[in-house]
Amino acid sequence: MPDDTPHSFKTLGHSVVDALDQYRRTSRAGQTSVLPKTDPATLAQQMDLENWIRKGGLDANTVEQFLAPYLDASQHLHHPGFIGHQVATPHTGAAMADLVHGAINNAMAVYEMGPSATVVERVIINWMLEKTGWFAGQGLMDFSRHSQTGAGVLTHGGSLANLTAVLAARAAASPEAWEDGNPDNLAIIAPSVTHYSVTRAASIAGLGQNAVFSAPTNALGVLEPEHLGRAHAQAREQGRRVFMVSVNACATATGLYDPIDEVADYCAAHDLWLHVDGAHGASALLSADERHKMKGIARANSLTWDAHKMLRTSALCAAILFKNQHALAQAFSQDGSYIFYDDEPDNFDVGRTTVECTKAALGTKLFWVLAIEGEEKLGQFVHNQYRDTQRFYELICAQDDFECPYVPQSNILCFRYLPCADNDAQMALRTALIERENFYITTAMVDGYRYLRLSVMNPLTTTATIKALLDEVRDCAADLER
Repeated sequence: MPDDTPHSFKTLGHSVVDALDQYRRTSRAGQTSVLPKTDPATLAQQMDLENWIRKGGLDANTVEQFLAPYLDASQHLHHPGFIGHQVATPHTGAAMADLVHGAINNAMAVYEMGPSATVVERVIINWMLEKTGWFAGQGLMDFSRHSQTGAGVLTHGGSLANLTAVLAARAAASPEAWEDGNPDNLAIIAPSVTHYSVTRAASIAGLGQNAVFSAPTNALGVLEPEHLGRAHAQAREQGRRVFMVSVNACATATGLYDPIDEVADYCAAHDLWLHVDGAHGASALLSADERHKMKGIARANSLTWDAHKMLRTSALCAAILFKNQHALAQAFSQDGSYIFYDDEPDNFDVGRTTVECTKAALGTKLFWVLAIEGEEKLGQFVHNQYRDTQRFYELICAQDDFECPYVPQSNILCFRYLPCADNDAQMALRTALIERENFYITTAMVDGYRYLRLSVMNPLTTTATIKALLDEVRDCAADLER
């Protein structure tokens, strides 16, 4: 097909890129709603979905008819008023990597199906292992299996990463479980505010949610390592054998970090696997000013780290990293003669070490971000978002009609509007705020109270943005009283 036809890759691509560029520009300038309120049936009509499916005809001349309503109704993560979920405002580099993958579709399972993407992923994994303290190579392109170098793989999300960690820890505690099934007494200890994917992983792995025992925490949900023995004793009293402790770095609701180093002391003394769910907060490892919050990470056995949260990478791109390189290999014990060939070296066939078989080129997205910004600037981004959130905390606490339950340790902050005292009123405030379409925030329960919640993902969210947010919360409260 000639390059200048409406159906050609080049012509259609230009039309799509132009539309996306305009979408980014208007979003970044705050010239659109953060999240327009459109019901599903109306949105389906606006995009004319059935007509496109039945008749086709989408090309460079008609793509705007679909793309304009699609983009208008989407969540606008580039908007300064997007302060909601922990999803990255995607870097241009990550978007370009998504385009490259969409064009070449090198689905990774075995090296020969995606050699370039596989090599990029291995280098990215080495880079992440280096930041964790689990890399002993002479450079990131050193693919030798040094005894002091760990291992890892990129997955489509932190939930799969946490599941892989549970499977690896189970393999270490009960090597026969893959073939014979789980012993009926295995147990995990984790804080009650642990992300639901950890308890979900326990169920998927056949342990059951009742196998997850709550670690003692303070009122803010931060694990208290000096009281870990209580949860351990409770599990033993029920005939359970604890094999794993999972900690938060940081907690999803509050952004607060568990004390990894102190928990590592307990795990070392009792021969327990220590998993760190650092999906959001492990990116502190890139900042000299924030790295102390991950103190003790080198002593852990595994780490979940999402690039699609604080590393400006489009979803999904998550790493599961292991201190011991054999732990990842032992998580899965399966043959597939149609895809894995015994006469080939298996250390580049990523399908052996992940739930997924057909896997996108996830590492290229983070690579493009790093290749444009460099690791120092990416670390500075993390620090800036954490620092700005501290400033927002100080601003909110200076208001007589607002309060925050804690000093933020990351870019996640909870706050309440005091005149709306009860939990239902805070939820009503959030609903009213979202309906105005100028801001997008979430809520969380902290110590039994409902709080409004910010995730400061966008560097364009400034003090002026937060001042405007507080004013709009007050306006919403006044409207609710009428």
